[in-house]
Amino acid sequence: MFGIPGKAAVTLTQPAARQIARLMDKQGSKGLRIGVKKGGCAGMEYTMDYVAEVNPLDEVVEQDGARVLIAPMAQLFLIGTEIDYETDLLQAGFKFRNPNVAEACGCGESIKFKDQPAA
Repeated sequence: MFGIPGKAAVTLTQPAARQIARLMDKQGSKGLRIGVKKGGCAGMEYTMDYVAEVNPLDEVVEQDGARVLIAPMAQLFLIGTEIDYETDLLQAGFKFRNPNVAEACGCGESIKFKDQPAA
């Protein structure tokens, strides 16, 4: 919808693509929808949900067996984002490297986008 022709709106690292494909198989879903919502100490939070049906307005990114759907209201916020999946001794999870983020809270769970008015 808002993407650049010939270029994916978001990119996935190999670990992220493998994990998303694994989750899709395990849940029997058609993909993982990514969005943003108001919340957290910095003002906005990422959302991730399994989907049974693809919304025709979603931006669809497919890579190595993984399907990511970007919710319509989140597309402008997520363009250019790289999604990674990292594991260490204490935790495992998706990491968003988003060039549109101006600041993030200390816990890493919420973000503030550039040119976003204060909440």
